[in-house]
Amino acid sequence: QVQLVESGGGLVQPGGSLRLSCAASGSTFGFTDMGWYRQAPGKQRELVALINSDGSTNYADSVKGRFTISGDNAKNTVYLQMSGLKPEDTAVYYCNAHQNLAIATYVWWGQGTQVTVSS
Repeated sequence: QVQLVESGGGLVQPGGSLRLSCAASGSTFGFTDMGWYRQAPGKQRELVALINSDGSTNYADSVKGRFTISGDNAKNTVYLQMSGLKPEDTAVYYCNAHQNLAIATYVWWGQGTQVTVSS
């Protein structure tokens, strides 16, 4: 079993910054990538940023140049530094991990953390 615990959400004014953290615990062997998704009210969950096991990253076009994903392998933690926040970034942000084991592939989700961008 794997547990993903997010932290760092909150209320911020437009143009402000927040840093989200996601700590993974349990059996984390075989992680192929970790990432952040978000879901705004009435919308589908969408990929925000992803970091692969080789350190390469992918970003949604809407956050490129404003958000940065990074990881600390020693702490099994992934971060999302968000700057230049806009009201349209308001959503519940979910941490995600893919785990590839010999017998199966698993997808793990955190419980989500609310990010609200408003003046």
